[in-house]
Amino acid sequence: MDFERARFNMIEQQIRPWNVLDPDVLALLSAVRREDFVPSSMRAMAFADLELPLLVDGKSTGEVMLAPKLEARLLQELRVKHHETVLEIGAGSGHMAALLARQARHVDTFEVHPGLAAFARSNLARSAVGNVTVTDADGSRDHAALPTYDVIMLSGSVARAPESLLSKLNPGGRLIAIEGDLPVMQARLHTLSTAGGLTTQTLFETVTQRLHGFVAAPAFAF
Repeated sequence: MDFERARFNMIEQQIRPWNVLDPDVLALLSAVRREDFVPSSMRAMAFADLELPLLVDGKSTGEVMLAPKLEARLLQELRVKHHETVLEIGAGSGHMAALLARQARHVDTFEVHPGLAAFARSNLARSAVGNVTVTDADGSRDHAALPTYDVIMLSGSVARAPESLLSKLNPGGRLIAIEGDLPVMQARLHTLSTAGGLTTQTLFETVTQRLHGFVAAPAFAF
């Protein structure tokens, strides 16, 4: 398979048409080899416009790798800077962490599935990404013990962004998440101003799999 041609086609046919035009983000997608972060049996599908199931020892973990255009759009909206620290919930294969690491000072990424955490560490090490720490942890819990971050990325959907994570933003910090319940979800960017006020911007509609441990919103009761 001609991976470079497939990568070029992914960027030109999927990502640019989805309003991802930031040259730094497009350069990232060219530089980070997506095919090195998918299960070996799926390398030929690495650039397909779909979510790929993540496997460990050939068995499904129940988790997925976000579609390329969604990863790219989230990165574009976050505008990560080189001095910033990042928290990612849901390491998966390590691909999003690798992209974030190219832009940030350091990335902490949590993964609840031990086999996937090991897979992510292996992928990141093989790709010589040294500024990412992969932690075996349930990212839906124990937020009070976390330090604060400049950027928080939820690599999966939640009913709504939890206050316990929003409280971990530094002034000027951003949290991005896919929020809502099927069939309607929206990407939202939450920004903490330097004065301490929190603003929320709805960016676009999309759907993706629920992050482990983040329960659905309570149903409305009459």
